[in-house]
Amino acid sequence: MELDTNFEFDKYGIGAKDIINEVEQLLKQVNEDKESKGLFTVKTASRWIEQAKNRPIPQMLFGEFWFEEELCILFADTNLGKSILAVQIGNSISKGEQISGFKLETPKQLILYFDFELTEKQFEGRYSIKNDIEKRYEQHYNFDNNFVRVEINPDANIPETQTFEDYLNYSLEQSITDTGAKILIIDNLTYLKNETERAKDALPLMKHLKALKNKYGLSILALAHTPKRDLSKPITRNDLQGSKMLINFCDSCFSIGESHSDKNLRYLKQIKQRNTEQIYDAENVCVCQIDKPLNFLLFEFVNFGKEWEHLKQHTEKDKENLNEKVGELKRQGRSLREVAAELGISHMKVSRILKDCNTL
Repeated sequence: MELDTNFEFDKYGIGAKDIINEVEQLLKQVNEDKESKGLFTVKTASRWIEQAKNRPIPQMLFGEFWFEEELCILFADTNLGKSILAVQIGNSISKGEQISGFKLETPKQLILYFDFELTEKQFEGRYSIKNDIEKRYEQHYNFDNNFVRVEINPDANIPETQTFEDYLNYSLEQSITDTGAKILIIDNLTYLKNETERAKDALPLMKHLKALKNKYGLSILALAHTPKRDLSKPITRNDLQGSKMLINFCDSCFSIGESHSDKNLRYLKQIKQRNTEQIYDAENVCVCQIDKPLNFLLFEFVNFGKEWEHLKQHTEKDKENLNEKVGELKRQGRSLREVAAELGISHMKVSRILKDCNTL
């Protein structure tokens, strides 16, 4: 005999299923409250897996370098093409068309590109053809409407109760909620925090981005700078400004390196990854060239290579020039750390050079 669950409740305007749903929601809330232990969420391993079963496997947004729901950092020295590659990635996602050599596993979707680097005219110049005779840009690239570019409004009034950074973060979140976008590209981190190379400033920044990611289920690609570095050495996580805090809080990270075998070449190297094995390490970097075949400035995949093939090789003349620069800066009254920062070497190396030259 089948029980008529609606029998007792229909005369009150509610059904048994509604009651059962309410009870299930209450039980779920009780269980969640039990699992919450102050700063921690405590569940059995089996419970974690059961919960994870309901979540899809993250898909590639830019090959193995960036996956869905990751906070990913792309860093490089100035003028190596971070913004060029970031716009290319955003354009790929917005159109649902993969970049040659790099897998895209998601359908086309809306992306927000926060551009704190270029003016609108500079942006136009990169994605059009310049008519030198008439002094204007023409044949502009046709971006999909899913590509939404955002820049700072210089006429915006910042509330007196908020700092610029607080209002920037508020506006960032408002843009997310208003558009419903799940993909964010931030060019670059410096505009969210002025001193990202200092750990105490980097930590709140990464906490804020990670909180936004978890709250809205976002995929975030954040661009960052690297201070001056020794170009004869491989790129490591220590080359990222504020490296310890930024690296610890991001899900993945990759870098662009300059090739000293050919000034037109760049290479991409994985620095940190969680959803895949490290595929693009020092023994297998992605070699690309920057090109503008028509009206779109882009990274074009060339081949795979070894990082050492693209590193600067020091000659005796290079060493002599470095020694002279160290001595000159020291005579100007600079500290060891200041000399090191200026020349992109360690302060210990500065000390060794000065000792060898007997000028310490």
